[in-house]
Amino acid sequence: MLDRLKLMEERYEEINTLLSSPEVASDVKKLTSLSKEQKGLEKAVMLFREQQKLEAAIPDLREMKKSDDAEIAEMAAMELSDNEKRLDEIAEEIKILLLPKDPNDDRDVVVEIKGAVGGDEANIFAGDLFRMYQHYAESKGWKVQVDDATAGAAGGYSNISFTISGDMVYSFMKYESGGHRVQRIPTTESNGRIQTSIATVLVSPEATDDDDIELAEKDLRIDTFCSSGPGGQGVNTTYSAVRVTYIPTGDFVACQIARSQHENKATAMRLLKTKIKAQRDAEKAEKEGAIRQSLVGSGERAEKIRTYNYPQNRVTDHRIGFTVNRLDAVIEGKLDIVIQELINEDQKRKLSNEESVRL
Repeated sequence: MLDRLKLMEERYEEINTLLSSPEVASDVKKLTSLSKEQKGLEKAVMLFREQQKLEAAIPDLREMKKSDDAEIAEMAAMELSDNEKRLDEIAEEIKILLLPKDPNDDRDVVVEIKGAVGGDEANIFAGDLFRMYQHYAESKGWKVQVDDATAGAAGGYSNISFTISGDMVYSFMKYESGGHRVQRIPTTESNGRIQTSIATVLVSPEATDDDDIELAEKDLRIDTFCSSGPGGQGVNTTYSAVRVTYIPTGDFVACQIARSQHENKATAMRLLKTKIKAQRDAEKAEKEGAIRQSLVGSGERAEKIRTYNYPQNRVTDHRIGFTVNRLDAVIEGKLDIVIQELINEDQKRKLSNEESVRL
């Protein structure tokens, strides 16, 4: 562990030097890549330096603790105790930071929410989930861009796709894929009966140029149609909406949010590449015999991950058996109440697995 931390510190300093060079400063792609790498190293390096500083102070504090001056001895004993406690904390923090990283953690994400079971109420709940993620993104300083949406007849969405961009988005949002179940009295229910409905969420790390996903023209079918969504006077009068189908697999994406066909096609191509990347990642994991963390879902309807019970103001995450009576806060975007518990459990499982491998 010590050797690894030293190497990380060396690389951190090397990047510092590179970032001040004229060649890197004039190359936006390289500058961005190195800055991201440096940020990924920073916390571990800072903790390592703090650890070294505290360890260096311990011999002197132990000597001072033996002083004949009672006041000096007491102060040294207190500082020594604080240092040792902090060193234990740092050791645990470093252990977690050195766990194998998900290569997608620092990516932006594409999120798709669908009303699945429960008709109008499922669509309304899909709209509630979208707003929850919007508020959560705002609290993190992330940006949300709607890529495509089909409104539900009674409100909400039968389907909505959107991109969240910002710092380490996938590392938080990856736990949201799966079936989200709501239990409440619908506004349309005259007898006051509680209804159970389901909306599904699929979170995919966004594909980038680095993924080298080339889509040959011969493998694509591009259809245009009249938009039925936002777009002003052009709606239903121009063929601005675009559907792109990847012929080899039959996968397709559609986009009709933008006013121009060109913009919708560009968005659809980005979403299709993201979908293909997600499939390739899954195939690679299967071939390598990799076991996906059970906390990261697939977005399937049958995979129930969470229940939102409105009468009891309760949210339950079924993967870790976590329940909290703060649904009102969670649905308003304070999602870290649940996500932090999932992150903690994920880290605990990984640490346990690391220990098992070492044994």
